[in-house]
Amino acid sequence: MKDHKALIDKTVAAIGEVILGKEQPTRLALACLLARGHLLIEDLPGLGKTTLAHTLAGVLGLDFQRIQFTSDLLPADIVGVSIFERETNNFKFHPGPIFTPLVLADEVNRATPKAQSALLEAMAEQQITVDGVTHPLPEPFFVIATQNPLHLIGTFPLPESQLDRFLLRIEMGYPDSQAERALLTGEQRQHMLKNINPVMALSELKSLQADVDSIHASDTLLDYLQALIAFTRTDAAYQTGLSPRAGLALLAVSRSWALMHGRSHVLPEDIQTVLPAVAGHRLQLRDDQGTDSGLDPVRHLMESVPLPV
Repeated sequence: MKDHKALIDKTVAAIGEVILGKEQPTRLALACLLARGHLLIEDLPGLGKTTLAHTLAGVLGLDFQRIQFTSDLLPADIVGVSIFERETNNFKFHPGPIFTPLVLADEVNRATPKAQSALLEAMAEQQITVDGVTHPLPEPFFVIATQNPLHLIGTFPLPESQLDRFLLRIEMGYPDSQAERALLTGEQRQHMLKNINPVMALSELKSLQADVDSIHASDTLLDYLQALIAFTRTDAAYQTGLSPRAGLALLAVSRSWALMHGRSHVLPEDIQTVLPAVAGHRLQLRDDQGTDSGLDPVRHLMESVPLPV
């Protein structure tokens, strides 16, 4: 596990040369990839969401495609289309940009629900079916979707059932003053992206993903995880509780986080660290417990369920 930690630290450092002062979001993005999930980044324009996706692809040596989601985007623009060819007198499938190991779905909530569904079905099934023929997606397959805050004009909010397809949701946030000064005085990020060299081989990435499942979760740890989930289903503050899929997501990312830090077992602190990114987009407060009440759904959960002794 120490070798894993060294490789992860080297990868995080390489990403940090481009994405300044954002180690925690970077590590969460890597944890999501190692847990074989998909990532949603929600924040204001201009905070580095797209740059993070570009940098991850470069550092990991993964082929990369960007899909700009707009109101006129069609499902075929994402998954591809079958075109009739006179030479063969048959239809030939032309794959869309979704057939790429790392896909950036930029501003996913600016497309119509029909286009959003095409992406999210591909994420869920890990394959595409067109004209009755199934086409498997590449391995690894990692979608990073960016989303503008819902108060911005021209957005189509993702339904809760589709938000649940994303393993994690993170925010980038504004840079601190030191990082922002380095951005203002340093090399343009676009120029730096062209010169990124991979620091992790594909075989190493697949090995890390495989080893996540071997990270031990004790009975006491699982009791704590189940207590967190049960609380969301019984506490009056929440509209609905966390689903079994959310519980599996929390366990998978906690194992990934433990592996990234060189441990062979999950600690309760791992669960607490990743819980906001796992549960933040899945927990909804009741109308009378909305944002005006000042109640944070994840903080309320962590403060209400005691740590195991």
